[in-house]
Amino acid sequence: MRSARAALGAVLALLVTGTVLVSLPGTAAAAEDVRTEDARVPSGSGADAVELDTTLYLPASATADAPAPAVVLAHGFGGSKRSVADDAQDLAGRGFVVLTYSARGFGESTGQIGLDDPRYEVADLSTLLDLLAERDDVLLDGDGDPRVGVAGASYGGALSLLGAAYDDRVDAIAPQITWNSLTAALFPSQTGGADGAQPPTTPAATPQTEGTGVYKRLWAGLFFGVGSVPTGGLLDALGGGAGDAGDDEGTTEDTTADTGGAAPASAPSLPQLPDLAGVDPAAVEQALTCGRFRADICAAYQDSAATGTLTPEVAAVLDRSSPAAVLDRITAPTLLVQGTEDSLFGLGQADANARGIAANGTEVKVVWYAGGHDSQASERETAELRDLVAGWFSWHLRDGDDPARGEDPGTGFQYPAPTGLGSTLGSVQGGTPSVVADAYPGLDGAASTERTDLALDGPLQPVVTPAGGTPAAITMVPGLGSIASALAGTAVEIPGQFAAFSTEPLDEAVEVVGAPTVDLAVASPSGTATLFAKLYDVGPDGAQTLPGGLVAPLSLTGLSADPTAPTEVTVTLPGIVHRFEAGHTMRVVVSSTDQAFALPAEAGVYSVALAGAGNGGSALAVPTVEGQAQADGGTSRWWLLLGAVVLLGLLGWAAAVLWGRRRRRVTSVVEPDGEDVPLRFEGVTKAYKDGFVAVKDLSFEVRRGQVLGLLGPNGAGKTTSLRMLMGLIRPNAGRISVFGHAAGPGAPVLSRLGSFVEGTGLMPHLSGRDNLTLYWAATGRPAEDAHMEEAIEVAGLGAAIDRPVRRYSQGMRQRVAIAQAMLGLPDLLVLDEPTNGLDPPQIHAMREVLQSYAATGRTVIVSSHLLSEIEQTCTHVVVMARGQKIAQGTVEEIVGTGGAVLVGLADDSDADRASAVLSGLPGVTVERTDEGLVADLGAQTSRAQALQALVAADVAVDQFTPRRRLEDAFLALVGES
Repeated sequence: MRSARAALGAVLALLVTGTVLVSLPGTAAAAEDVRTEDARVPSGSGADAVELDTTLYLPASATADAPAPAVVLAHGFGGSKRSVADDAQDLAGRGFVVLTYSARGFGESTGQIGLDDPRYEVADLSTLLDLLAERDDVLLDGDGDPRVGVAGASYGGALSLLGAAYDDRVDAIAPQITWNSLTAALFPSQTGGADGAQPPTTPAATPQTEGTGVYKRLWAGLFFGVGSVPTGGLLDALGGGAGDAGDDEGTTEDTTADTGGAAPASAPSLPQLPDLAGVDPAAVEQALTCGRFRADICAAYQDSAATGTLTPEVAAVLDRSSPAAVLDRITAPTLLVQGTEDSLFGLGQADANARGIAANGTEVKVVWYAGGHDSQASERETAELRDLVAGWFSWHLRDGDDPARGEDPGTGFQYPAPTGLGSTLGSVQGGTPSVVADAYPGLDGAASTERTDLALDGPLQPVVTPAGGTPAAITMVPGLGSIASALAGTAVEIPGQFAAFSTEPLDEAVEVVGAPTVDLAVASPSGTATLFAKLYDVGPDGAQTLPGGLVAPLSLTGLSADPTAPTEVTVTLPGIVHRFEAGHTMRVVVSSTDQAFALPAEAGVYSVALAGAGNGGSALAVPTVEGQAQADGGTSRWWLLLGAVVLLGLLGWAAAVLWGRRRRRVTSVVEPDGEDVPLRFEGVTKAYKDGFVAVKDLSFEVRRGQVLGLLGPNGAGKTTSLRMLMGLIRPNAGRISVFGHAAGPGAPVLSRLGSFVEGTGLMPHLSGRDNLTLYWAATGRPAEDAHMEEAIEVAGLGAAIDRPVRRYSQGMRQRVAIAQAMLGLPDLLVLDEPTNGLDPPQIHAMREVLQSYAATGRTVIVSSHLLSEIEQTCTHVVVMARGQKIAQGTVEEIVGTGGAVLVGLADDSDADRASAVLSGLPGVTVERTDEGLVADLGAQTSRAQALQALVAADVAVDQFTPRRRLEDAFLALVGES
């Protein structure tokens, strides 16, 4: 239970706070010194009066003589002022006066949550603007009017929109991953028109529900669960008052924020309750039920949770907290940031905000990024978003002659470069490169979005909805996005509960940027239907990917009951940024259930078909947006290179499909020098679905009789390379050959290879001998070919070889596993970290075994982090870093043929004679130190030659140690890479 609570807490920390900018560790050193001032600010009056816990960040440059523009940072739902502390420090370091605060009902602020109600939370923002207007270090536009911007994510983002609508003193805003209509977000139905045009003019135009929709049950439950923790609100209701509230930082967000996002091991403790004598029992019951929520919001949630329907009373509460109705009042330049991995507030919410604000002639810039409530942004993306927000405020808040104003950020459109990768439980390393367009299509006079029609095919299909909606399809989990990602791309659709319509395999890649649309024909005996539409990417092997893990709920009414004359419905699929590769298929799936939503209790059967099925069927209209790939700085160039590597891998796969026979003929040819080159890597690349490139363009070869050391830090790609060699995974590009034959899963030539990689794999209940016997029997080869006794001798376990493995130490298990790799005396022996768990005498013995083994003409490859052992064991070395080869050669070549050596003598009286012998060698200089003689051998004399010269002169050498070892060379090489 504790681990379950921790996992839930971690999810809540990501999804409920809705932080975009706060996901990075603290920024680099601020540009100037920043001091802070904490204060409790009264706001409101009467029963609605609260105290807001605030912190003001003041840069040293902001003075009465040189006042600075201000920024108010609002936090996400469940957070507090501490949630945005890093962002405040960053903006203050750029010269802004920054005010952070905990919204009413959160952190140490008093009061109850009103969901950004204009009467409460928005009024609180105006109070804070009054506070800023009183400071002489804040730039003013007039009496009582500070030069100020407002930013925030999710809950804080909606506040910035509403604040700009209700208080015209706000000069610029930067709302992130927030809503346009809270009603449409929690009761969505993506049917009908979106922006009054068909097809829609903007790329992610999504219908904003009017009347009814499908209740987003899991998301709403998480919201209410976080806000219903009975802390300060409970004490206020019970008469404890603000003074008794204590530290209200025991909410989920505040606890997780303090621990870097990890949930607490146990539930937070409640503050001490006051004496309940004489307290109204009704107030107690409401406080315990509703926690920190206002009574009308609590009642709206309870009604929605009980019925799953949108009543006028519930709609009134949600609409009051929605910017949708007041966008025409916003004149502050607006930077809209929305995430592509967001099943709570999708791209359609930002699209609606952009259209509504731009209709006033207000400047709007739209930025989509790879992240959202379901997936944390990468560090690079977070840093870029911080720069975008700071740049937006610099341009719109600073005076025109201020040298820190920077460049005009414009009103363009930026989105992550589309890839064919699915949603993941985390962002890929380094982030996703951006594509920049001059304008958001269809906005403020810009050209409408281009859409491509793709023919769909599929018959009319019955779709069953089970009683109570159980079992239900699993596609989206709040905070985690697509559950399919965690199941290796396997969608959890229930047979009989969905209809599917597919395109033909694509002749060329299609990049979808926005919300596709499709016309369906639906019939229902009851005249109503609840359905869920989604767009899958289906690979040639049938594997399905659900981009972003996103689903479009459909609440349909007024349907025909006659399947032969169904009602045609326009459906807007989720807004996505995704590349459908050539050879892939687009599949529209319409299901009757989804576990994240409230479902009808009654069973039924719907009929679903493509509209116009008798006239060639419906088309899937997919939006595309042309833009320029952004390549600023080395990181972006690296990602473009990564994209190129992935693209080359995909092109290689396509070539394999088209020219499979020819390729099989080529790879079946045995290389003529195969017996002399037991192993050859040629341009081998391995990239995973999340975009991570583990091995890149790796080429090297190993000759017969060599002991090759594979070196590199953790993550260098060593184990991945060995796994590809053994056929456990396939490379995306390049060729691996073993004894001249192409290596791959099941290749016969792999029988000449013995390996020990990634764990022993021994059965603990069997003895060491039985494990070896069973392993060899599984190969199907004769027992006499195993050379069992020779392998057991290598293990060096004595009588322990006949005891159960579960009694073995780690070192004993390691030795049995190495013996297992040597069964049959393979011509190529591959060992990954073979000395783990061995003591020094065992390591010494292992060294002798491997050297003797190679002396018979066989070849050994050793991957190890013990550089001294590689130096003493191996003849040759390949050094890797970040998936690439950075050096290859003999150990002496890597270390250096010369270098300095420390010469220790058995008899100090031999020092003069030893110095004379060494000085007489070509290029050698000698000096005396407290440690002994140090000889710099230069480039002409090897260590072996120097030692031989001393021995030949009868100098008793007690120590002859290189001053530069393999470790030094390795660190230098890795550092240089």
